[in-house]
Amino acid sequence: MPLHHPQRSALSEQVIAALRGAIASGEWPVGSRIPTEPELVEQLGVARNTIREAVRALAHTGLLDIRQGSGTYVVATSELAGVMQRRFAGADPQHVAELRAALESSAAKLAARRRTARDLKQLDALLVLREKTWRSGDAEAFIAADATFHLAVVAASHNDVLTAVYGDLGEVMRDWLRDDVGPELTPESHMDHTRLVTAIRDRDPEAAAEEAASYPQACRTHTGPRSPEPAGA
Repeated sequence: MPLHHPQRSALSEQVIAALRGAIASGEWPVGSRIPTEPELVEQLGVARNTIREAVRALAHTGLLDIRQGSGTYVVATSELAGVMQRRFAGADPQHVAELRAALESSAAKLAARRRTARDLKQLDALLVLREKTWRSGDAEAFIAADATFHLAVVAASHNDVLTAVYGDLGEVMRDWLRDDVGPELTPESHMDHTRLVTAIRDRDPEAAAEEAASYPQACRTHTGPRSPEPAGA
C-alpha cells in the first residue's frame, strides 16, 4: 500500500476533529448550515475529497445531515446526542416530559445548593433573553432561548455528568418543546420562570426542585403556574 494512504487518513481525522470542534464549541449551532465544501477547502487548506470524507463521517455518526440541493446542517452537538435524537424521535411525549421533569428537578435542587454568583448572573441574563424572544413572537428563537436557559440551570448544578447527559438529550427536549409550543406563540403557552431563578438565588432546594418539575407537565397539559402574557407579546 502506498505510503501516502496513512497520511491521508491522519489528515482526514484532523479535519473531522476540526469540524467536530466547531460544532461542540457552538460556532456551528444545531440547526445551522455549515460552510460549503469550497469554503471549507479554503478555510482548512485541504483537498475536497478530504472534506467530503470528513463530512460523510460526521453525518454517519449523526452530527450532520447532508441535504441534497440545500446543504449540510448540524443536527446534534455530539455523537451521543445524535444517537439520542434518533433513538427517541418517536417517543411518547408524556414520557419525554416526565424525563425532563426528573432531570431538571434534580439539577435545580443541586443548583440551589451549589450555585455561584456567576451562575446567577448568567441565569438572570438568559431569563431576560427568554422573555425578549417571547415578545418577538419568533417561536424558534424562543425555543432556543428557553432550551439555553434550562441548560444553564442544569449546569449550575455543577454535576458534570448530569450536565453532559442533559446536553446530549438537548435536541430531544427541543423537539418536544417545538411540538408543544407549535408554530406560533400563544398566551396560554407562556410560563414565567422567575420563581425558579429566585429559589436558586435564595438557596431553597425544595422550592427550586418543585418549580422545575412543574414546568414540563404544565407545558404538556397547559395547566399549572403560567404567567399572564408579557406586554407586547
